[in-house]
This record gives sequence, structure tokens and C-alpha cells, in this order.
Amino acid sequence: LLQDKLSTSGLRPLPCSGTYFQLYDYSAMSDMDDMAFAEFMTREIGVASIPLSPFYADPPGDKVIRLCFAKREETLKAAALRILSH
Repeated sequence: LLQDKLSTSGLRPLPCSGTYFQLYDYSAMSDMDDMAFAEFMTREIGVASIPLSPFYADPPGDKVIRLCFAKREETLKAAALRILSH
């Protein structure tokens, strides 16, 4: 559902399995680092995302965030609408 709703957003889903999180490459949307982009998503768009760099001793610098899809359908649809409307 989340991937379908965000298919035209500029967020590109990356392969993942066995998790409640979908990784998204946001490089088509922004040049910000992942910490700044996650803060932007929360403050400006109203959708919380998780940057990956805090999980690394030496972050690779990828433009990747993760979004939790273990949410109610209405919540996912509302989040997608916020992202698409921005």
C-alpha cells in the first residue's frame, strides 16, 4: 500500500524483507543529508522518518530514510497524501 501510494513521490523504494520498515532513496527529492531530511519530513511535511546514518560508525552518505509501514491503512494513506502534497 505505501509503495503504491508513494510511486509518484520521488521516493524510490529499495529492496527489503523481514521488516516493518521500507527503505526509500530520496536523492531525487533533496540533497540534504539523511538527518536533515528526516527532520524536514517531520517538521515541514508532518511524516516521521528514520535516518540510517546513526546506525553506522562511518555512515556511507547515502540519501536513504526508512518509513514504518506497520500502521493502519488510514495512517499510511494520510502520510502519503502529505508527502505528495508537499
